[in-house]
This record gives sequence, C-alpha cells and structure tokens, in this order.
Amino acid sequence: MDIHLQAGALSGWLTEAALPLWRQKGFDGGFVETIHMNGEPTRADRRSRVQPRQVYCFAAAGRRGWTGDWRMAAEDGLRYFDRVYGQPSGFYGALASADGELIDPSFDLYNQAFALLAFAHMAEALPERKAEMVERSDNLRRKLWSHCKHPLAGFEEDNPPRLPLGSNPHMHLFEACLASQEAEGFDRNAWTDLADEIANLAMDCFIDAESGALREFFDHDWRPFPGAKGRIIEPGHHFEWAWLLLRWAERRGNDRAILKARRLFEIGETHGLCPGREVVVMTLLDDFSIADPVARLWPQTEWLKAAIRFAALTDGAERQRYLTSARRATTALQRFLDVPVRGLWRDKQKADGSFVEEPAPASTFYHILCAIHELEDCLKRM
Repeated sequence: MDIHLQAGALSGWLTEAALPLWRQKGFDGGFVETIHMNGEPTRADRRSRVQPRQVYCFAAAGRRGWTGDWRMAAEDGLRYFDRVYGQPSGFYGALASADGELIDPSFDLYNQAFALLAFAHMAEALPERKAEMVERSDNLRRKLWSHCKHPLAGFEEDNPPRLPLGSNPHMHLFEACLASQEAEGFDRNAWTDLADEIANLAMDCFIDAESGALREFFDHDWRPFPGAKGRIIEPGHHFEWAWLLLRWAERRGNDRAILKARRLFEIGETHGLCPGREVVVMTLLDDFSIADPVARLWPQTEWLKAAIRFAALTDGAERQRYLTSARRATTALQRFLDVPVRGLWRDKQKADGSFVEEPAPASTFYHILCAIHELEDCLKRM
C-alpha cells in the first residue's frame, strides 16, 4: 500500500477510534493500566509511567486539533499523577493500585523522564499553564541533578547508586530534553546542554565503537556490564535512538550523530527483523544472534519513526529506500492493531506468528501516537 494511504488509515484509526476509546474507557480520573480485548478496563495495578505518557498523548492530540475532551484527560490525569505518585522528595513513585493507593514509592529515573515530557507538552497545549510547567520542569531537573547526577556523565539509577546503569532511562530523558528545548518559555540553554551531554554519552559509551550496536546495561564507569546482561541489545531501541539522534543532529549540525544513527538503523533492520514475520523482535545479543524472538508492538513504531525521519532527511534513491522501510514498518504495526474492538492493540506476537491473548497496555499508546504524528509530519515535510 502507498505510504500516504497507510498514513491516512492510521490517522483515522487514531482520531476516530483509539483516542475516543482510551478517553472513555481508559480514564477514570487517572489512567488505567490495561483494557480488555472486549473494550472494558481492567483493575490492574498502575505503573507510574503510564500517567504522564497518557497525559502526553491527550495533550499532543489536543494541540493537533482532536475535538474530543482531551483537556480534562490531560489536566485531571496530571493531577492524579501528582496526588497518587508524588513524593515529599519532589520525585514520583513507581506503582499504585487501581484504587489510587501507592504500592511502591521507589525512585526510577525512567518515570521522572516521562514527567518532564508531560510538562513540556502540557505547556504547549495549555499556554495559560506554561509558567507553572516551566517552573515544575526546572525544579525536577534540578532535583535530579542533586539526587543522582553521575560524576562522569548522565545519571545514576538512584542515590545511593545501584548497578547496572542503563541507557534506556537516558533515552527518555533525552526525548524530554528535546521536547523542552522546543517548548516556548523553557530554559533552552539548560535543556540544550543536557541534551548535548546525553547525546555525547550515547555516542561515546552506549554505542559500541566497533560494532555500532547500542548496549543496554553498564558498570559505574559506563563500560559494558559484565556477563550476559552486558551483551543485551534491543532492536527497538536502536531505531528509537536513531530517531532521537537524527532530531538532535539536525539542530546541532552534527554529522557524527547522523553516522551513528545510520548504523543503528542498519543493525535494527538487518539483524532485528524476523524475515518470516516481517516484524522487529525484542532482544539480540551483541553478536546479533536472537535472544528473544517475541515481537512486541512498540518496536514496530520506533522502526517507523526512524525510517520516515531518514526519508525526510534524504532524497533520490536513498529516500525511496527509507520510504520502502517505512511502508514495511507501517504494515508490521497494522498487524498489531487488527483486533475486534477498533482502537485497541495486541502487545506481543510469538515466534510462531500467533498473538498472546491479553489486555491492551496503555503504555503503548505513547509509542503509537508519536509514530503516527511523526509519519504525518515527515510526509508533509517531503
């Protein structure tokens, strides 16, 4: 199918089905963790990260003209996030019950990164709350710096430090930095400096100098973590980091980042795709052998985002090569969206091509919505 037709189908699915369904069934003052395949919400415990991710989704949808009641979902969702997960320290806890009782108050850098992402998008969607979001963002950034800044670069996992260190929380913090740079009224210098630090940490340490592969886990000196854990690489994160580094490189005029992103994309496409199923698998080892053949939905969205961003930044035969990849990624994504209740999705495809029967996780909506918006934007740009 033509990429423009695919984009139109995904945009219609988002605005006509997914956003209305998750607004109606996925929000009860806070955001639910999962929705059953029959369209009814579950009573599953709620991870902290789901709340700001869904705030982002509805704020971003509102900015782009979705006519549903996005504002109440975004504002009440943020209030719920503050009330249920907010800690005296200024950070956010990790897990609550469906009744809004905090179960796990522990610190996770990953969750704080999504709070920052939500603040940036709320400021853009609701200009009257911009000053508040700027202040909250600045405060959380300063608290992170005081609490767990790593002596070399990036951040610790907590204070006191614990191992292994991870590239993944930094990826989402990098994403929040880029969003905060773009948001009017935010401290552009501070967010640019932090984005630059994380980009260079990724290029110098997260990405292997010889193979070009992105590792997940590290010791305290940002060297690969010993043993099997240090060998893990995820194709989905290769695509996601490629997309983020392209965005950063375009702003900074950094050719090194573009080269790193190209190699990350090449690894993801060459070694991370299952030829028979045409989907991105979950995990490889650093020799590019498959460690986990399960395909989850979210890596398909990251493949699409990276492919279409590369297409927008290239021309001629190279553009066509990336457009072909974007069409394949969109086809892979659409397989996960083919469910009886339109607006839901499958999360996991097994090695035999069958899908795991389970509720749709709300956390995936952030990936899907971002991919659809990126596809729309890059096609307009081309």
